[in-house]
Amino acid sequence: MLLISFIILSLNSRIFGEECADINFEMFNGYVMNSGDVLGSRTGVSSVSDCVSLCLAESSCSAFNYETGICILLASVEPISDSGVLAKSQYPVFSIFAKKRCVPRICSGRAWAIEMVSGTRLPVTPKKRAHAATASECGTLCLTQSEFTCRSANYDAATRECAMSELDRFSVNGATEPSSTIEYIESNCVTDPVNMCDFSKITGKILKTVDASIQNVKNVDECRLMCLESRYFRCHSFDYGDTGDGICRLSHHSTGSLQQAHEPYIELPSGSTHQLTACYNVTVHCRSNDMIAKVNTNKLFGGKVYAKTRPNSCVADVKDSLEFELRLGYNDLNCDVKQEAPGKYRTDIIIQHHDQIVRSTDLGLSVRCSYDLGNHSVGHGVELEVSGEPGGSSLGSEETSFVISPTVTMRITDRQGHDIHTAQVGDPLSLRFHILDQDSPYQIFVRELIALDGVDSSEILLVDSLGCPTDPTIMGPISTVSKDKEPQVLEAPFDAFKFPTSDIVQFKALVTPCLPACEPVICNIEDYYGTVRKMDSFGRRKRETVNRGKDEVVMQTIRIEDKFTFPKRHTAVKTGEFEPRVKDCINMTDTIAIGAILLLLQITLCFICLSAQKKKHRETEKQISSTSGIETNNTLSWNRIYRLS
Repeated sequence: MLLISFIILSLNSRIFGEECADINFEMFNGYVMNSGDVLGSRTGVSSVSDCVSLCLAESSCSAFNYETGICILLASVEPISDSGVLAKSQYPVFSIFAKKRCVPRICSGRAWAIEMVSGTRLPVTPKKRAHAATASECGTLCLTQSEFTCRSANYDAATRECAMSELDRFSVNGATEPSSTIEYIESNCVTDPVNMCDFSKITGKILKTVDASIQNVKNVDECRLMCLESRYFRCHSFDYGDTGDGICRLSHHSTGSLQQAHEPYIELPSGSTHQLTACYNVTVHCRSNDMIAKVNTNKLFGGKVYAKTRPNSCVADVKDSLEFELRLGYNDLNCDVKQEAPGKYRTDIIIQHHDQIVRSTDLGLSVRCSYDLGNHSVGHGVELEVSGEPGGSSLGSEETSFVISPTVTMRITDRQGHDIHTAQVGDPLSLRFHILDQDSPYQIFVRELIALDGVDSSEILLVDSLGCPTDPTIMGPISTVSKDKEPQVLEAPFDAFKFPTSDIVQFKALVTPCLPACEPVICNIEDYYGTVRKMDSFGRRKRETVNRGKDEVVMQTIRIEDKFTFPKRHTAVKTGEFEPRVKDCINMTDTIAIGAILLLLQITLCFICLSAQKKKHRETEKQISSTSGIETNNTLSWNRIYRLS
């Protein structure tokens, strides 16, 4: 097998000359090569990497066209810069074109080295600028960059500037923009974090062409693991069971990388695509006076990391970074690091995405250092409990001969409108605004909706003065529940969240009645991947046609129980000079309880002994001495039990 690989590499090296270190490919997604001699086509090819192997095995193969299941080998392709050589995929096909190129050996084992996207740029500040004669040369400069991890580059053909960056489309949620002179270049040779990963589910569509299709996969969890452990490409999405039983399909694409592609998805009502949102690798460095928790992520992180019990005094604010850390001093009262035993330290930290509130996407980790064995371990787990009484009111309105301003109340419900008492953080909930008098001619709109911390009065604005949500990932636009049946009921959907310093969250909003109807405001809503769309929100009236009633302030308070759980056993992570192993947690609550019981028994025994002495004070000195010996032995026995516990 090694001899065959050497012969293939030797034959291919002749295409590029004797100095070529390795042969790999440049990829162009959504394109097909119109020119070039067709060497042959293969059907039943389940992955891009299989098509790569077929081209590498054919010495005269210079490029290939690929779509799911079909690989077409090409020879003597014309320069990509020539007009009309590449054409965009035509519906219903979404194809991939790749051509051979000479690359450094650091990309060995990857299906392709770089991906080219013409007419697109990544609007970020570059880490380094250099001169390059071609886009391919710019790609090589990025691959061989040693000063930092180069993930992408913008190549300007007019100025021949190669602007390299440590970010790419996935780390900035696909925030690319069109540019007539720029070619975007992305590396497939970097390594991303693959621990503590989160996926989002997009229902109703799957990709037409994927990078790998694997059969006989047991379940969706196994498919998810295959995506995270992919060797040939950086996997960013997968679907399972939508094209056949047990079929797992993997792709390096996500919504953010397909903004320039022409119809890459198939509309499939029963299907769904799982997209990678973020991963976190956490390592702990144990030092003489402190421990440092270092976090690497594949998505720009903005928020804070803090000690769970000291969210205000032991905190690191993070602004748009892929790497950040938190220093935890052993003798620093502000960080509250616990000493479980001599040389063994432990604390819990929270990675919080929002600056003020805790949500379901946040992470809780238990970090430890043990100096007697020279190890430490890292684990994670998040469990938040939300509880509270809904804010329904039993007040009614009087029937009179004139129209009065309506009485409005606010309730906390699930998305079906049922009152809730407890919920997990991240559960889909709603604030519902009701006019209690169903015969009232008024309608209502809501603005200036805020959430307040019940302890230090910290607050976050959820809906602004115009009635538009300030952050649609926290609170969605306000809409009517039913225009026909319940025109006076408005709904503001949100996912359960809490503040880190308190178990009380208070919602407060300004509600204004209007006649004859409330006109919604048009809001620009930006989703997770940066796509902006216009949506109606019942947040303000049209002043020319609407009569305004008296403003009302409505409030609702719920109690939120913070129930982060930190597992007793954690997966070991190796860092620096310490080699970690799994350690068990000591349940200090049980230990204290046992000690209290034993102490109570001691006090009871002493009381019994004193009573016995009073009753027998007339006995002989010999009897008193004997009783005291028994008493002393009993006391020593109980003390011995207490120490052993």
